[in-house]
Amino acid sequence: MATLYSGGLVFDGCGNTLENHGVLVDGQKISRVAPLGEFEGYSGEKVDTSSGTLLPGLIDCHVHLVYSGEADPKSHLLKLGPGQIVINALENAQKTLRSGITSIRDLGGRDFLEFAVRDACNSGRQTGPTIKAAGRMICMTGGHGNAFGRVADGPDEVLKAVREQIHAGSDVIKLMATGGVMTPGVNPEDAHYSEEEMRVGVNEGHRFNRKCASHAQGSAGILNAVKAGMDSIEHGIFMTQECLDAMLKEQTYLVPTLAAVNNIFLNRDNGIPDFIVEKTIRVRERHHQSIKMFYQSGGKMAMGTDAGTPFNVHGDNCKELEYMVDLGVTNVNALQISTSNAADLMDLQDRGMIREGYYADLLIVSGNPVEDISKVADRNNHLIVVKNGAQITI
Repeated sequence: MATLYSGGLVFDGCGNTLENHGVLVDGQKISRVAPLGEFEGYSGEKVDTSSGTLLPGLIDCHVHLVYSGEADPKSHLLKLGPGQIVINALENAQKTLRSGITSIRDLGGRDFLEFAVRDACNSGRQTGPTIKAAGRMICMTGGHGNAFGRVADGPDEVLKAVREQIHAGSDVIKLMATGGVMTPGVNPEDAHYSEEEMRVGVNEGHRFNRKCASHAQGSAGILNAVKAGMDSIEHGIFMTQECLDAMLKEQTYLVPTLAAVNNIFLNRDNGIPDFIVEKTIRVRERHHQSIKMFYQSGGKMAMGTDAGTPFNVHGDNCKELEYMVDLGVTNVNALQISTSNAADLMDLQDRGMIREGYYADLLIVSGNPVEDISKVADRNNHLIVVKNGAQITI
């Protein structure tokens, strides 16, 4: 059945806002984007988007479905059995879809349990976003994420770990370049994997057509990851000019995850472990400076939230756009970063844009988000979510 969406503005995901255009959806895909005059006499189903804007569904390139935003996610997860973890992950995925996020990249779960959710949503067996998943993050002994990650030391072991992820069905390879905020006893500034170890992992991932992402907060680790050929740097907290220059040269994406640090900081008195709060307070302003510097230099960015970390709940992902705009990102760029850029990073070649032949993953909001980013960032302004051509109850 075909449905015509018309009456309001259309933001195409590439920076263009179209007036007096209709978007015809036939089945799961967009069949026509054209001036309204082309649709005169159309007698099929219509959705009136007057006083609103139709845009591509948003894409979050960094989530953790097995976590649900608890004050201490790791301790909470240790209390759950496999069945409960899977149910929680499915609920988190569905909350995310209802909030206008139509595709996500899970960058680290537990024992591959999130793969069941990915497969159920991607096949249509369950309603949910399009999901790509990394499986076990790969880290050094004692490194960030070691509680649930695949510990590997030295190039040979890293190579084996990457092959294990691919064998298990991972869509993307996650390597931990540095320490992090949420692991006790590690320093976010410290480089963990060497450039050689990272390069072996990246090369093997690329050999099997997997994109590679790196948790990288300290400057030395960021540089190691970029030189190793990493596709995306996650967080990028202590970026330097040298890191920036290398990323611009290699066209490496930055996934800022501003929501992660901001939500810990805003809820620092609500039961979050002290070591997490202490590191967050130390890194927050530096993180903001790094994102500003990278954006102002014209670096490639893709939206990601780290949803699942403390008080960073699934379903509030769209707030990330407001956090970016607060740091000086234009509304148009924030929308691009969260649609077409994110689709490019995730290799979603037929999503992230309002274009003929693309899947009809749509978000319709009141007003014009190019003028007021809260029209997307605040869920109260969302009117309709469409996934693969079907309207989702929000």
